[in-house]
Amino acid sequence: MLKGKKVLLCVSGGIAVYKACALTSKLTQAGATVKVVMTEGATKFVTPLTFQALSREPVYVDTFEEQDPTKITHIDVADWADVVLIAPATANIIGKIANGIADDLISTMILATTAPVLIAPAMNVHMYDHPAVKANIHKLKSFGYQFLEPSEGYLACGYVGKGRLMEPEAILTYLETYFETKTSLLARKAILVTAGPTQEKLDPVRYFTNRSSGKMGYAIAEEAAKRGANVILVSGPTNIQPPPNVQFISVTSAQEMFDKVMFYYKEVDIVIKSAAVADYRPKQVSGQKIKKQPNDWAVEMERTIDILNTLGEQKAHQLLIGFAAESEQLELYAKDKLTRKNLDMIVANSIVQEGAGFQGDTNIVTLIKKDGSNVSLPLMSKKEVASKIMNEVESLLKENEK
Repeated sequence: MLKGKKVLLCVSGGIAVYKACALTSKLTQAGATVKVVMTEGATKFVTPLTFQALSREPVYVDTFEEQDPTKITHIDVADWADVVLIAPATANIIGKIANGIADDLISTMILATTAPVLIAPAMNVHMYDHPAVKANIHKLKSFGYQFLEPSEGYLACGYVGKGRLMEPEAILTYLETYFETKTSLLARKAILVTAGPTQEKLDPVRYFTNRSSGKMGYAIAEEAAKRGANVILVSGPTNIQPPPNVQFISVTSAQEMFDKVMFYYKEVDIVIKSAAVADYRPKQVSGQKIKKQPNDWAVEMERTIDILNTLGEQKAHQLLIGFAAESEQLELYAKDKLTRKNLDMIVANSIVQEGAGFQGDTNIVTLIKKDGSNVSLPLMSKKEVASKIMNEVESLLKENEK
């Protein structure tokens, strides 16, 4: 997948620069053309000559040094790239890019390029955890930049924690997958995924909820992002770290989830509604803690709005995929829901089968399409199920394009 690809490798100044040397070598061996641009700080760790020897291409350092007088280097090289990779990316260069500062060759090229930008951070664990760095990363993600998350381990400063540059072999694999997904039908598609439970408040202490962990929805969002989709993940309360390269929106109640989903609905191409949304909520919500009484206590409930049904009623160009988690008559109830709510596909899973249902890392599902065809999947990890679901979504897209 890398043969003939043009990779602009931006190297900023940190001890992890030595890994960028290995990465340059591996990319070149894989058939990519690599042009390296370095900050002045990076040259304090490794000389430009090293990268020139490994890439067999010119290395760029000085904004005002024009190697070809007929061209403006920072524009010409920025236009040349199929992809821009910043590795290692220090807190400094991340901050510059996030705030539009262009005071060296890398930051200037990033503003000038229209190519996709991938950022591989490397820094001290406390620097990576600093609120300013987190805010800058969040801002860049909102711009559409993708991050190659650093790993945890022993750092050059002596600390142990998150901040190690992703290994060159892993970056190579990431890039191969990236270029492979460029041919995916999901590339550049806008996908909205809902995940997790909702919580319906009774008083400041108590609420009604369910056992959904959010693992299935998060796996779907992660897989869609890997295939090049622009993913919005609307999630109820979970204990899961949001996957990389998705727009994450946190909600609590069914009403909040409905409001966010409907806000984005017209903008997206695909909706995959895997969240376990409460069907009922307390009719009366107390502003004070309800005190224990000596007698039985009955709570009057009212229906929440049916998000999936509303989406089906208002569906225009979107593909709409729902979930049916059942304890009995799985196929019957799933097909009824598929038809009744105007879905293109439904993911039916039993919540009583061993290895399936809520909270676990595995699932057993059947994918049922509106044309009556179905695919039954055996016990597999939720990440594998997510991959199978996205395969079927691509098939639906292909069918719609005929």
